[in-house]
Amino acid sequence: MSGQNSLSTGTTRSDPMKSPFLRTAGALLLALAPALAFGDAPVPDKGDTSWMMTSTVLVILMTIPGLALFYGGMVRSKNVLSVLMQVFMVFCLVTVLWFVFGYSVAFTTGNAFFGSLDKMFLQGVNSGTLAATFSKGVYIPEYVYIAFQGTFAAITPCLIVGAFAERMKFGAILLFVTFWLALAYLPIAHMVWFWDGPDAYTDAETTATATAHAGYLFALGALDFAGGTVVHINAGIAGLVGCLLIGKRIGYGSSAMAPHNLPLVMIGASLLWVGWFGFNVGSNLESNGMAGQVFVNTVLATAVATLAWTGAEWLLRGTPTMLGGASGAVAGLVAITPACGWVGPMGAFAIGLAAGLVCLWSVSWLKHKLGYDDSLDVFGVHCVGGILGAVLTGVFADPKLGGVGFLDWVTMQVAPYDMAAQVMVQVKSVLVTLVWSGVVSFVLFKLIDITIGLRVSEETERQGLDTVEHGERAYG
Repeated sequence: MSGQNSLSTGTTRSDPMKSPFLRTAGALLLALAPALAFGDAPVPDKGDTSWMMTSTVLVILMTIPGLALFYGGMVRSKNVLSVLMQVFMVFCLVTVLWFVFGYSVAFTTGNAFFGSLDKMFLQGVNSGTLAATFSKGVYIPEYVYIAFQGTFAAITPCLIVGAFAERMKFGAILLFVTFWLALAYLPIAHMVWFWDGPDAYTDAETTATATAHAGYLFALGALDFAGGTVVHINAGIAGLVGCLLIGKRIGYGSSAMAPHNLPLVMIGASLLWVGWFGFNVGSNLESNGMAGQVFVNTVLATAVATLAWTGAEWLLRGTPTMLGGASGAVAGLVAITPACGWVGPMGAFAIGLAAGLVCLWSVSWLKHKLGYDDSLDVFGVHCVGGILGAVLTGVFADPKLGGVGFLDWVTMQVAPYDMAAQVMVQVKSVLVTLVWSGVVSFVLFKLIDITIGLRVSEETERQGLDTVEHGERAYG
């Protein structure tokens, strides 16, 4: 998003003003300085700002503790703390890296694939700089936008760790995440989400300039409202590459590896669902009617996916399970993420139904057929669900099917919609994400393996990562 710098006022080393009148007058002049300098400079709406800060907190909630508990409940009791620790520390690590260089690389003007380092360490950002929304003349504080986007960057690698849970070294995970953030997450976020904001589009000439500044996939017209490509496909394919290179857990396929605590799984999934409203609705950047539509789509798609997964499981296996219900909810949340701001409620219904059935198929038949050990089904739910949602966005965004289409940013009117062309753009965005993240992940995993090693020892794996790697036990 583009930002506008407000006037900076500094202090001097002259004698302090002792007169109450002078102190009051000076404070008033300082308060008025930005307005005097910029005249009609936009003032962020307090409602939008409040909602965006709330959304940021909700995304933190869906990661810690939501995702941590969801993943922790699904592993064996001897490894629960290791998973909790991995999610917690990856979140902290990425948050720091985001403020150091991540935001600058993802959301400043550079080229079609990377931004610049102009805002490294958030230089040039202050409480008066602004970030654009999706309405002309409407802005939010840049600090709020930075914090919100930082939570997206932080949760994405946290998702990856579920694919190779119970067998990867803690140090190797932290090293992988550091470089994966820089080489996979940030460029894909830039490609999909970076643009100059709606105010940059006034006529054909400015549109051409703004398009040249935008990220590669944004310029193509790819639709990803809240992270189908940037978060879920990105993380899912990295997880698949990781679990294939690390290999299967000892005893996989011959020993029972059932979730050790299903109540934790249910609590974690519920926190994910609650936090996802910050994830999806917050991505609207404004508290308005469209935010309400995104809210409805998120509720509906998730509920339908949960029923679809549970119903199909009941029919095929004879019993409906809590694990299946929780997994179905997450599948629905994943699939509606790229579409939530582009489709109507009936489109959300269809996407949720497809997600519940397709993701169940992917974590059961497909996973068994291909024989990979994706511990917590990161690929089967996040990558497959993200692909499904991204492609179906191109279908159900069509105004003829209740979608909202997309705007001509010059006229701010709905542009003509070509479903076939849009679906092809969506497919291209999926393929770019799969290849980019897949290749980066493969190279990083290989390099780490030949330096410090990826996998814990056989003895550590059998004893459990909690006691060996962290010197603690979850239960007495």
